[in-house]
Amino acid sequence: MNENHSDKEWIYKKRWIGERVREALESFSVVVITGARQVGKSTFAQNEFPDFPYLSLDDYDTLQQAREDPASLWEGRERLVIDEVQREPGLLKAIKSAVDKGRKRPKFILTGSSNLLLMKGVSESLAGRAAYFEMLPMTLGEMEGEDPLRLVFHDLWGKEFHIEEPPARKRRLSPLPCLLRGFMPPVIFLRGQREVVLWWESYVKTYLERDLRDLSRVTSLTDFRNVMAALALRTGNLLNQTEVARDTRVSQPTVFRYLNLLEASNLLRRVPPYARSRTRRITKSPKGYFIDPGLSVHLSGYFDEESLAASREVGAFFENLVFLHLASLCETMTPRATIHYYRTTSGKEVDFVLEWGNKLLALECKLTERPGFGDIRNLLAFLEEHPSALRGVLLHAGHEARTLHRRVVALPWWWLSSSRKK
Repeated sequence: MNENHSDKEWIYKKRWIGERVREALESFSVVVITGARQVGKSTFAQNEFPDFPYLSLDDYDTLQQAREDPASLWEGRERLVIDEVQREPGLLKAIKSAVDKGRKRPKFILTGSSNLLLMKGVSESLAGRAAYFEMLPMTLGEMEGEDPLRLVFHDLWGKEFHIEEPPARKRRLSPLPCLLRGFMPPVIFLRGQREVVLWWESYVKTYLERDLRDLSRVTSLTDFRNVMAALALRTGNLLNQTEVARDTRVSQPTVFRYLNLLEASNLLRRVPPYARSRTRRITKSPKGYFIDPGLSVHLSGYFDEESLAASREVGAFFENLVFLHLASLCETMTPRATIHYYRTTSGKEVDFVLEWGNKLLALECKLTERPGFGDIRNLLAFLEEHPSALRGVLLHAGHEARTLHRRVVALPWWWLSSSRKK
């Protein structure tokens, strides 16, 4: 993630969910891959599944064929990728019929920039017939070709965890350039920050003018953008719709609808609270994160390192960076680990609690290069309250990994997506 990307050639970077998609195709007739625009779904499908013919509903002729005679798209084919499938939701009923008929069922990979599980009627159409995955922006580990089966992250789930020295080339990796640039695949090869700002500007404009029009009727794009900016400035905070409505002068029902649209288009994730009682989890407010910290930073109006470093939100943006990596890492697990936050009635909070079956990991983010014992008090409180949790992890912006307590380790943020030594 250096600033100088001028002479880089485009090279396909393998995505970590690839192996899980291949496994799913052995058991399911349909695999659905959703994700925000530009995260690399089309590139992934064409590069990792070259034996699947590729069609896109962005092509007008293909879209018309899908509407008039969908079964003809896969006539004589045993497998098929259909991209941007959200443009014709009625196609899914024809796919359901195709996989329900006969012994020789075709295999489908469906991709879309809308979360099909949130689209009315879609989940019923493919219930029991499809495996679902979400593709997120690239992690640092994916950019650097790390092996998803040998990640340090997986070691954290074991009873014992041993700290190893990090590779020297990563020891001085600052999070600030990463926050400004973001992790969408197209920005990797941009020359400098000016180009990055222009790219994000175009990305937001395309989303507002195209994707929203496809998803729902929005009467005021200005109001929608103001809500996006208000949410970005509240990155990592509880989603308080009343506050957002007050600050943007947009009605609360409209804010509620805009939040749902952002989630349906895979730009926003809600992180629920952790509690032993699953009923209590439902009654508490979630926290909100955009899927790329670069989007949060851009929407908040920070376009250079100096202003970003001086902002009061920079710690929350760092938390958003960690969230992206955790979400991608959870997608590599079978079954997926789930992400929560933890907050007591007295106000003590742990940024992330990962739950995988009956195993728990507690993680705290601190934008500091010198983490100390005082930074882990909330982690220790959580571990005391939940003695069965495996350990606490303090993720920081420095380069040193160390043990801060017999149950807490401090690691540089990028360690999670790095491979352990052979």
